[in-house]
Amino acid sequence: MLVSPFPLFWSMERHRWLKVAIFACLVAFSVGREFRLNHKHRGDAISFNHTLAEILVQYASAAYISDLTELFTWTCSRCDDLTQGFEVIELVVDVQHCLQSYVGVAKSLNAIVIAFRGTQENSIQNWIEDLYWKQLDQMYPGMPDAMVHHGFYFAYHNTTIRPAIVSAVERARKFYGNLDIMVTGHSMGGAMAAFCGLDLAVSHNYQNVQVMTFGQPRIGNAVFASYYSNIVPNTFRVTNGNDIVPHLPPFYSYFPRKTYRHFPREVWLYDVGFGSFIYQVEKVCDGSGEDPSCSRSVSGKSVSDHLVYYGVELSSPAWRSCRFVMDPPLAASYGTTDPNGNRVFSRDPEIPLIRLREPSSLGGKSW
Repeated sequence: MLVSPFPLFWSMERHRWLKVAIFACLVAFSVGREFRLNHKHRGDAISFNHTLAEILVQYASAAYISDLTELFTWTCSRCDDLTQGFEVIELVVDVQHCLQSYVGVAKSLNAIVIAFRGTQENSIQNWIEDLYWKQLDQMYPGMPDAMVHHGFYFAYHNTTIRPAIVSAVERARKFYGNLDIMVTGHSMGGAMAAFCGLDLAVSHNYQNVQVMTFGQPRIGNAVFASYYSNIVPNTFRVTNGNDIVPHLPPFYSYFPRKTYRHFPREVWLYDVGFGSFIYQVEKVCDGSGEDPSCSRSVSGKSVSDHLVYYGVELSSPAWRSCRFVMDPPLAASYGTTDPNGNRVFSRDPEIPLIRLREPSSLGGKSW
């Protein structure tokens, strides 16, 4: 009995054209990296800029450096490439609460950049497990029915972090003028960055505040999310693949007023392709903050996806818990210490950075 070759031929043709179609889609995703959106609250055109995201993730990564000599003088291994030439104005280490942040000026961006370090718990897994049980337990001041996560709110508002940052921003604007303000952070640092951006817009009436976070957890309820998106519309939360942290604390759609909810706008990074040809796609999600076709479409159980964004590591290069090192002459010249041992290192923007780098070869002291 003869078997016609045509069914096999058409099957092979369909398979080949399917590959071509998939490849064409991947090419389409690889161009036009900048997306235009019309924000419903203020009507301003807000765009997600891929290049800016690759820059800010490096600033978020540098916040994990515990060698403060290198961080303060911007000579660390992570203080290069797209962030080269950045000038640190303020570096604050709240030893009491294991927090770290810095403020500086990026002339290439014509902006003040504020970056927050993520969690430094002994085990990130323990921190993640703790987030499963976090409850809305703090009323946001001045906004009826808006509730937030007390721990994240406290970390920014009730530690040495906030006054140091506000002071540095004021000094930078006094010297450099009306620069944009870009706030970033990863993980818990992303939560603090969101509260910082909102604070600068509300309490200090800065109009040009942008926030971009990476792997940020939820920080408030639906009322807070709506309030936040109106006040700081130029905000993007970048999430990666199956990163577990953006899924926490849990969101329950059937308890909209009593549960946590993300504010917009999410940009989800995920892989597409077949075989050895894998490509990362950026999807700008809808304005709900909880787009079911973005990170909520996956299980979100990966810790490894939480620790790397755009190929950049977002963790401490060497485990030091909450300890840090710094050259004693640099610490003596630019540092102050409060009664609780918290340290703030400040410099006058008028002092050339090269003059600050000279003591860096004198060795460091550990705190």
